[in-house]
Amino acid sequence: MKSSINVGLVGYGFASKTFHAPLIQATEGLDLVAVSSSNAAKVRADLPDVEVESKTVALCERKDIDLIVIPTPNDTHFPLAKAALTAGKHVVVDKPFTVTLSEAKQLKALATDKERMVSVFHNRRWDSDFLTVKGLLQAGILGRVTGFESHFDRFRPEVRDRWREKATPGGGIWYDLGPHLLDQACELFGMPNAILLELDALREGAKADDDFLALLDYEGVRVTLAAGTLVAEPTPRFRIHGTQGSFVKYGLDPQEDRLKAGELPASQWGEDTQHGTLTLREGEGESAPLVRQEYPTQHGDYLAYYQGIASALLDEAPLPVSIEDALRSMSLLEAGLDSHRQRRWISLKNHL
Repeated sequence: MKSSINVGLVGYGFASKTFHAPLIQATEGLDLVAVSSSNAAKVRADLPDVEVESKTVALCERKDIDLIVIPTPNDTHFPLAKAALTAGKHVVVDKPFTVTLSEAKQLKALATDKERMVSVFHNRRWDSDFLTVKGLLQAGILGRVTGFESHFDRFRPEVRDRWREKATPGGGIWYDLGPHLLDQACELFGMPNAILLELDALREGAKADDDFLALLDYEGVRVTLAAGTLVAEPTPRFRIHGTQGSFVKYGLDPQEDRLKAGELPASQWGEDTQHGTLTLREGEGESAPLVRQEYPTQHGDYLAYYQGIASALLDEAPLPVSIEDALRSMSLLEAGLDSHRQRRWISLKNHL
């Protein structure tokens, strides 16, 4: 049995530098040995002990590498993951898995044929607020949940010159933030019956969608997912209603900002000081008063994803995010686009 997994990282852009490199290096059982980049000086400035390959193909051909991590532009996920799997490597791909469901299915078939692991970096399963919501619902504190709203709003009125905001396959806010919110909803409620999506490009000069509103159809609960770039006034990150009361949480998980600031996971990592508000009825009957109280937010834990990857490869534990989970998200992303184009609900029955 191996005691550690050698990791190769494709590219050294924002996602690699901010998320993947520091989390991999902080994970026991994973050893970041090489990065593919055309800017070796940039890599060595941050990672002096890590080797640099100028081409991704060279990274895939290295016999000392077990796992290839792909945090690159969305439309490159499929060809890069295909090349890594063909070379016999395990693969982690940043979300979204691919640009189309067909590509995702091809990678699943290839991984099965090569007997290799594939997982998708749905890190926001380990957001502080989402872990809190998940625990709250599992405990049944709100009773039967009837309404669930999840917003990821920001105020970024200027269009930036970057691939995420271009009218290219996989560009736009639906493919950027949609995977996070869809995956979280499915983790709580399972696969919905149908989806209705509205997309828009609201900023001056916007070339890709920068605002979305999605409704997911479940029995007995209305799920609303939204994200926008022209929201200056803070909106609740989560707003949940049930037969026993409501829960509201403002503020985003702090882990991304801490990683951007160069902090590494350590003690008190993932602490979120902005707690939610729980409103419950005290007593029985319509005249019973409603009581509001602070509901503590759990610590977030992005490190749990790569700890799960290490355990899966070293100890044959279940993957933290399975390829079936990735296909589920891809199915919803595509069905959402169909809904927007056709201006109607799209059934998800037999969509996979």
